[in-house]
Amino acid sequence: MNYTNMNSEKKQKRYQRLYTQIKVLIDKSSNNSLSNMSTIIAVLHHKMDYFFWTGFYFLQDGKLQVGPYQGSLACIDLEKNKGVCWAAINQGSTLVVPDVDKFPGHIACDSRSASEIVVPIKGSDNQIIGVMDVDSVEPDSFDEVDAHWLENIIGLIYPTN
Repeated sequence: MNYTNMNSEKKQKRYQRLYTQIKVLIDKSSNNSLSNMSTIIAVLHHKMDYFFWTGFYFLQDGKLQVGPYQGSLACIDLEKNKGVCWAAINQGSTLVVPDVDKFPGHIACDSRSASEIVVPIKGSDNQIIGVMDVDSVEPDSFDEVDAHWLENIIGLIYPTN
């Protein structure tokens, strides 16, 4: 199935519904960032048809290590300064990769991944603490709509209330 045919308006509406659903779940029951991340991953992975692998990696003692995720088995440690996740951290911004085979130094934890989006996560001190990483088996699955909404959803991890 080619997910790139989902038009921008349909994608926007789906993300709006999911954002509201996730916010309600977090607001009514959680002030724990790990629980919030697990909830975010579960909802997105099961509601976004083109999300093949959905998870978090965290900076830990100079390493980038896997956190909560759904999908096939993950790489536990990602080699420093290699791959899309480290590139997003080093650039301090969301990266959309239409074809992972064309990304220099791409780390293939699962060879079925064809495209990827990585969103940096900032802690309470505004420093990057890790990333949200989403892979798809289809090329060109992610765009500016995904980037916008995933950045907003990441903002729900650490509630300010």
